[in-house]
This record gives sequence, structure tokens and C-alpha cells, in this order.
Amino acid sequence: MIAVPREEYRESLDELRADVESMANDVLGQLQRALDALDGDDHGLAREVIESDDRINQRYLELEADCIDLIALQQPVASDLRFVAASFKILTDLERIGDLATNLARYALAGGSETIAEVRIQTIGETAHGQVRGAIDAYVDADPEACRAIADRDDELDAACQNASEAVVRELIAGTSDRWDVEQLLDDVSGVLLTIRDLERVGDHAVNIAGRTLYMSDGDPELIY
Repeated sequence: MIAVPREEYRESLDELRADVESMANDVLGQLQRALDALDGDDHGLAREVIESDDRINQRYLELEADCIDLIALQQPVASDLRFVAASFKILTDLERIGDLATNLARYALAGGSETIAEVRIQTIGETAHGQVRGAIDAYVDADPEACRAIADRDDELDAACQNASEAVVRELIAGTSDRWDVEQLLDDVSGVLLTIRDLERVGDHAVNIAGRTLYMSDGDPELIY
């Protein structure tokens, strides 16, 4: 393997940053469409999200290969190595958020989430989506303070998910007296709990992205789990 000229190498690093941001935008679009499908009981939109997952996965593999090539061809050190390694890991988080969006779309096809009156899935979803958006902006800007803010706000998302899960349990207890509807209620509860769990995981991946970015920009591993 032959190393490329230094100027071309710098351009490759800039392209990698832009490509990670582009994939993030695609994944965030998937997540928003999945949330919209849940909110509107839109089965057609849910199927679009599911069918688009292969495209996200393929893009992930292509960019992963680009990261490996940069390391193999240029053997970057110090800040450049941290940048490529962080980008490599962030791509994995984005691919997994895409998988979670696909899960949400499948829950939308199954239906039932709207029957749990106390649970505000859209509010939780908007918070999780905002966490990812903020984390990617911090990556693009290499902003350490924004990374720490993402981690601080994760407690709010976790609390919202906990409160929502407890509301689902209350709904289950209150609904068990309607014997004829218990089976449907259990199906609905299962779907909502899975939705809440996956949205919390989206937030966890946002914190991962922030942690990797903090390490990339400052060499600080404080948010890396």
C-alpha cells in the first residue's frame, strides 16, 4: 500500500467528517419517520423505514472501510488517530440507532401504542432525537462542552423513560379487570415498553457519540463507557 500525499490525506479526513455527518442525517431522518409512523399509525411510512435499513447498513460498511483504509495507508498519530478512531466508533453507534428506528417502525406496524393514555411516546422520541442531533453537531464542531451537556441531559431522558414505564404498569394493573380485553392490553403494554426501551437506547448511543467526540477533541475519556 502506498501513502497518499499529505494534502490529499487532510482532504480525506475532512471528507470522513462530512460523510459521518451525512450518515447521521440519514439515520436521524429514519428515526423521525419511525416516530411519525408511530404517532400517525402510518403503516406505509413504517414499511419505508424498514425497507431503507439495508441502505443505512451498506453506507455504514462503506464508511467503516474508509476508516480502515485511512489507518492502514497513513498510520495517523495523536489527534488524527483519535479522530479516525472516534469516527469509526460513532459510525457503529449510528448504525445501531438505525436498527432501533427499524424496531420502532415494526412496533408501528403492530399498533397499540396510542392506547396507553398516560405515555407520551412522541415527547420521549423528540428528546432522544434531539440528543442524537446535539451529539452529531458536537462531533462536527469538535465541541467538548456540548459533549458534556449531552451527557448531563441524558438523565432527563432516563427519568422520562422510567416515568413512562411506570405509567404503563399502572395502565396494566387498572386494565386487568376487563377480562375480555386483557390479551389485547398485554400486547399493547409489551409494544409500548419495547418502544420506551429502544428510545432510551437511542439516548445511550447519543451519549456514546458525545463521549467519543470528547475523547477525539480533548483526549478525555471521561464519557467513554
